[in-house]
Amino acid sequence: MENISSWFIYLLVANVIGFYLMFKDKQKAKQHAYRIPERTFWLLAILGGSIGLYIGMQTFRHKTKHKSFTIGIPIFIIVNVISFIGLIFFL
Repeated sequence: MENISSWFIYLLVANVIGFYLMFKDKQKAKQHAYRIPERTFWLLAILGGSIGLYIGMQTFRHKTKHKSFTIGIPIFIIVNVISFIGLIFFL
C-alpha cells in the first residue's frame, strides 16, 4: 500500500508541474520571452504529467492549435493511466 501512495504522490507532483509549466509558457508567449522547449512538455507527459499538461492546455488555451499536442497529450493520458493501474496490480 505504501508503494501506491508513493506513486500517487509522484503523479500528483508531475501533474502540478505540468500545469504550472503550461501557465508559465503561456505567460512567456504573451511577453515574447524565451519559451519552454516543447520537448520539455513531451518528457513530462512521458513521465506521468500528461493530465496536468492537458488541464493546463485547456485552462490557459495554450498549445491547443498544435495537432501534436491536442492528439498526443490525450494519448499519453491513456498510457499514463494504464501504466499506473499496471503498477498498482503488479507491485
